[in-house]
Amino acid sequence: MIIGVPKEIMHDENRVSSTPETVAKMVKDGFKVIVEKGAGSGSFYLDEGYVQAGAEMVVNPQEIYDRADIILKVKEPQFNQALQKHEVEMMHKGQVLITFIHPAAPVNHKIVKRMAEKGIVGLTLDGIPRISRAQSMDALSSMSVCAGYKGILMAANDTSKFMPMVGSAVGVLKPSTVLVLGTGVAGLRAVATAKSLGAVVYSADIRPEANEQAVSLGAKIVDTGIPAEIAVSHDGKHANKLSEEWLQVEREHLKDIISKADIIFCSALLFGHMAPILLTEDMVKNMKPGSCVVDISIDQGGNCAITTPGERAIKHGVIIEGIKNIPGMLPGSSTWMFAQNIYNLLKYLIKNNTIELDTSDEIISSILVTNFEGQIVHQGALEAMNQ
Repeated sequence: MIIGVPKEIMHDENRVSSTPETVAKMVKDGFKVIVEKGAGSGSFYLDEGYVQAGAEMVVNPQEIYDRADIILKVKEPQFNQALQKHEVEMMHKGQVLITFIHPAAPVNHKIVKRMAEKGIVGLTLDGIPRISRAQSMDALSSMSVCAGYKGILMAANDTSKFMPMVGSAVGVLKPSTVLVLGTGVAGLRAVATAKSLGAVVYSADIRPEANEQAVSLGAKIVDTGIPAEIAVSHDGKHANKLSEEWLQVEREHLKDIISKADIIFCSALLFGHMAPILLTEDMVKNMKPGSCVVDISIDQGGNCAITTPGERAIKHGVIIEGIKNIPGMLPGSSTWMFAQNIYNLLKYLIKNNTIELDTSDEIISSILVTNFEGQIVHQGALEAMNQ
C-alpha cells in the first residue's frame, strides 16, 4: 500500500500531514510513503529527515496522486495554481483521502460532490467522535488547542487596548473584556490564554458541563437562556442544533455583553453541522469601535453572520478575523500533533493491508463523507446541501 503526502497549497498553510517521525512508523508498518519535496519546510521538517525515515521524495505532486492508494492532507482539496488543476481532478477512483473536509460548509459542497462523482473515498477529520477510544485520533481537538491559543494572541494584537489592567502616571487603564462563545477545546484554551494575559473573561455555552469547565479556568458565565434538555444531546456528548426561535433567545441573552466586549472569540460548533449564527450584523453594529471578533468556527460557516471566510476585514468599525488556518500559524506544535493524530487514525483503519470501512463502527460512520460506491453519506453535508 502506498501512502502519499503532498505539500499543502492553501495560502499561508505551513503544516504538513506527516513528519519524519510518523513516516518512519508507516515504513516500519510495511507501507511505502511518497512525499512531495518541500512538503514539511513550512513547519521546519526538512526533506533530509523524510529521506532518513524511509520516504521517497518526488517533485511533481501529480505523481503522488497518480501512485498513492491513500492521500494524507491537512486541508480540503484546493486549486493548484502552478499546475492549473484542482487537487480533486488530480485524484482517481478508489483513492482514499484523509483530511479536514468540513463537508457541511457550503464552500466545500462542490468539492464533496465532485469527489463522489469520481469515486474518491473521503474521510473527514472534523468528524472524529469525542469518545475515549478516538482521543488519540482527534485532530480537531488538537488543532482547536492551537486555534484557541493563537486566536486570542491575534485578537490582542488587533485591538488598540492593553489586555491587562495597567497603572500609569496619569491613571489606571481598565483591562479588556473578552467574551468566548462556545467553550469546547478551543474555547477553553481561549479562556485560559485571555485570563493569563490579564483580561476580564466571560463565556457562554448552552452545555452546563462546558460552563463548569470555563468557570474552573476563571470565566464569568453568561446565561444563554437555553434549557439543558433543549441544549444537549441525549447521550450528553454534543450540543444540539437549535431552532431559529431558540437561537434568537440565545442572541437576546448575549446582546448586552456583546455590546460591551472588546474581543469576542467565536468557537461554537455543532458536530457534523453548520456552526450556529450567534452574532448578527446588527449585533456587530452595536459593538464598540475598534473591538475585535475572531471567528475560528469559519470552516463550518462561522458564528458571526458577516465574517469573510479566509480574510481579516473591518466592518462597522469592528475587526473581524476569518482566517481559516490559524493552527498553521503555530506550525511546529500543530504539525507534530496533527501528524500523530492522523497516523493513529490510519493505524486504526488499516486491517490486513487494506482500509476497512465498517459503517457500524461509530468512528468510521462519523468521518465517512463519500464511499467507494460514489455516494455522499455524511448526514451533515446532505442536510446542508438540501437547505
